[in-house]
Amino acid sequence: MASVEKDHVSGQDTTGHEWDGIKELNTPIPKWWVYVFFACILWSVGYWFVYPAWPTLNSYTKGAFGYSSRGQLVGEMEKAREARASWEGRFTNASVEEIAADRELLTYAMAGGRALFGENCAPCHGAGGVGAFGYPALVDDQWIWGGSLEDIQYTITHGVRNETDEARIGEMPAFGRDGILSTQEINLVAEYVLSLSGNATDAAAARNGEEIYLENCAACHMDDGSGMRELGAPPLNNNLWLFNGTKEGVVAQITNPRHGSMPAWGLRMSENDIKLLTVYVHSLGGGE
Repeated sequence: MASVEKDHVSGQDTTGHEWDGIKELNTPIPKWWVYVFFACILWSVGYWFVYPAWPTLNSYTKGAFGYSSRGQLVGEMEKAREARASWEGRFTNASVEEIAADRELLTYAMAGGRALFGENCAPCHGAGGVGAFGYPALVDDQWIWGGSLEDIQYTITHGVRNETDEARIGEMPAFGRDGILSTQEINLVAEYVLSLSGNATDAAAARNGEEIYLENCAACHMDDGSGMRELGAPPLNNNLWLFNGTKEGVVAQITNPRHGSMPAWGLRMSENDIKLLTVYVHSLGGGE
């Protein structure tokens, strides 16, 4: 049987257990700790009674308060919808022009539009609308289909070259693939197109390509290369290129053009969300 004795250093009773000359002191936990422990046990019993706690075969105990985190979330979302209801009504009854002219609505629209742009548009047009290869930049003042609020709203709602009947449609002929122009003619007109933005590499070829351009391209891109928004024909005189502005890139586009497309966001977003996005996109490049 272990012998209990006093530790000569601390004066504390030992438990009688000893290992390699090391004796275990008998130091009970403090009374306050014991009381807190039992209080926690009582608290847990009350918690089981008040809140959902125990699983059953088909569900769980609901608790006296009937609380659930999901129910709390539903309640908070309902409050948020009620808070937004007045704003939603104001946007529903206002045009994009009226929203842009109202400082309070404009502030709300900019915040909401920025979030919508980041979620839906940034993957193609880049963060902040800086654009990417094949996707136009939205931060400048050059707009293929027009930069007014009305134009932007229509483009976002119906998109470009998609399955809807209201989509904006603009097609460029495949001058080389379909044999409309010869390889030599394409090279000449490409030099002329580059000359419109001051990038021609062969002045003589550019002069020879002018007549070919006027006969085949000016109907859409205009005589001076300023473009035609009604057809989605971009300007050629501003040194902004959707695909490739090199000689090889221009030749390839004339020969067998690439055409981008854009979804009809009106099929995916609410009318008010379209308005928020329109106002935000309009602000990126200054709009028109």
